[in-house]
Amino acid sequence: MPQRFPLTRRLATLLLAATALGAAAPVSVRAETIRVAVGTQDTTINCATGGLLIRELKLLEKFLPRDGKYKDATYDIQWRNFSSGAPLTNEMVAGKLDLGAMADFPGSLNGYAFAKAGRRSLFISVLSGSLRGSGNGIVVPRKSPVQSFSDLKGKTISVPFASTAHGLLLRAVRAQGWEPGRDVTIITQAPEVAGAALLANKIEAHADFVPFAELFPWRGFARKIYDGAQANAPTFHGALADGDYADKYPEIVTAYLRAAIEADRLIAAEPEKYAELIERVTGIEAEVAYLFHGPLGLQTRDVTWKPAYRQAVKTSFETLKLLKKADSDIDLDRFVDDRFIRAASAQAGLNYEARLTDEAPLALKADDAATGQPITDPSRVAQVWVRGEAHVRHYAAPEAAFAALAEIERQGREARAVYAQDRGTGIKLFATQAWYVRDGQGGLSAFLLKGDAQGYAAAQGGEVLDFAGARAGHPKLSAR
Repeated sequence: MPQRFPLTRRLATLLLAATALGAAAPVSVRAETIRVAVGTQDTTINCATGGLLIRELKLLEKFLPRDGKYKDATYDIQWRNFSSGAPLTNEMVAGKLDLGAMADFPGSLNGYAFAKAGRRSLFISVLSGSLRGSGNGIVVPRKSPVQSFSDLKGKTISVPFASTAHGLLLRAVRAQGWEPGRDVTIITQAPEVAGAALLANKIEAHADFVPFAELFPWRGFARKIYDGAQANAPTFHGALADGDYADKYPEIVTAYLRAAIEADRLIAAEPEKYAELIERVTGIEAEVAYLFHGPLGLQTRDVTWKPAYRQAVKTSFETLKLLKKADSDIDLDRFVDDRFIRAASAQAGLNYEARLTDEAPLALKADDAATGQPITDPSRVAQVWVRGEAHVRHYAAPEAAFAALAEIERQGREARAVYAQDRGTGIKLFATQAWYVRDGQGGLSAFLLKGDAQGYAAAQGGEVLDFAGARAGHPKLSAR
């Protein structure tokens, strides 16, 4: 009998310990470590607001949920950079990534790859795009006699297969009434290989996505002879999510897009500053980044699912079927999912519906640097980025910019870049590579293609000039 009391006390102690462990168990469940693995394309600079800028500015950490079911959560944020969308998709399908950014064509391939694996991905937002199709382009070696796409019949054109530029090239070939393999030979070539091939004149033409159709000419070994705007087919870059991940963590997906909206706000306010950041991270010159991300840029950053962008996804998927990369249909309404970007927009205080119907390019709100008067006509805007200056100077017309450029050079300074707007398509150009028409009053209009300039001159009257000829009335001091 005397031994029963100690045994009872031991049992009570064990019971108390078990109770304590039971009380602690729910705490360890709530203290979950949640992976947020994001695939980026740093060198595809139109994905910057969905990857590079979020990562470098630590915006995801700022917006990840910290309350409710996430009160005690720990986040394992992982970033992985890719050169194109296809390998990013492979990693998403393998379950190694939860979110990713890519263009419409590889994004459609992402949706099909998930479906083929018995799973689903969601196209959750646009990041930037062009309703006319600008951003993708076709270039030729700098000294090539080719001046337009029609001159490429019988030639060999390289392109990164399964990229959005591949889709552009196929549409351009179809628009000419040509057949691949009969009228043109199309081969696969990555951007880094194509750059060397263009420099060595080992390829007759190359089609590529952002930013290479501008980067190669900027670096001096290629000329752009076709811009996606000529196809008049919408194109965009956007963000995707693993469908199961989005179901489990909808607040995290929304937080990622909230970070993307903040990145967009920052680069819109200071495009030169963040173009410099893009250069530091990627090596892609800030002058090229500004061509895309500055006001009146080649593409407009836009998070809304405009009908034209939905159609771009549908067109991309149809092209995949044509290429025999897909053998079944995709449910577009299920794949394109705007719930998360609508929620993120609401959190950011944005009117999603108003943005949805706004199709204007990123506006330029500036005064002419020479006259101080507001610039009201974007069709003839020209800009000069002076070395050592933090902000680009804006001018109402190319002749005003060239006069300013001559004065800058007389002062012993130099321009980092000079930009002009194509009078016909409205796309931003490097002024040094454009063609111009000078009218009877000395006014200049810029064009990407010599043929477009000739057509404008024939219709409106005027003289067709290259860059040197256009600024001949404003030579720098050393030329006198």
